[in-house]
Amino acid sequence: MANELAGKKIAFLVANEGVEQVELERPWQAVEQAGGEPVLAAPEKGEVQAFNHLDKGDTFEATVPTSELRPEDFDGLVLPGGVANPDQLRQDGAAVSFVKKMFAAGKPAAVICHGPWTLVEADLVRDRTLTSWPSLRSDISNAGGQWVDEEVAVCSNGPNTLVTSRKPDDLDAFCQKAVELFAEKARSQAA
Repeated sequence: MANELAGKKIAFLVANEGVEQVELERPWQAVEQAGGEPVLAAPEKGEVQAFNHLDKGDTFEATVPTSELRPEDFDGLVLPGGVANPDQLRQDGAAVSFVKKMFAAGKPAAVICHGPWTLVEADLVRDRTLTSWPSLRSDISNAGGQWVDEEVAVCSNGPNTLVTSRKPDDLDAFCQKAVELFAEKARSQAA
């Protein structure tokens, strides 16, 4: 991962409280190491309280509120997990609208753990194959998606390519596939 994402902006979309810290930090670092620019967005600009499972973790600074997000400003999307994070995010109309617009624009997305709850809310899993934290299996199936129990799932059956993983233990594979996906999209746009 050298410079394959140079000049590319990746939106990291989270709630202001409840994101699983490692699922935010590790993909963020992977994007930075690949030369990309990660941007943290949340319903409210300012402090984001991360968690390590159920314990409070570090805080991070959201520089863009969801109400100001525009798909044309970004080359890809990351939705980290944490139980409370996507549960709150899916109730933010601006966040759900942004995710829908990113998918409609063909922008690649990387979603881990409980993150697919936001996709379910946006009706973006229908006819897609994805993985997640096991407790989302029924939600994904009921929303018309096919759930698989795999370390990382890549689905291009839809308007964009979607990379999903189950949990923090899958982060190595998730980060690698996410950066590959973002870089592949960047190369195809340059061609």
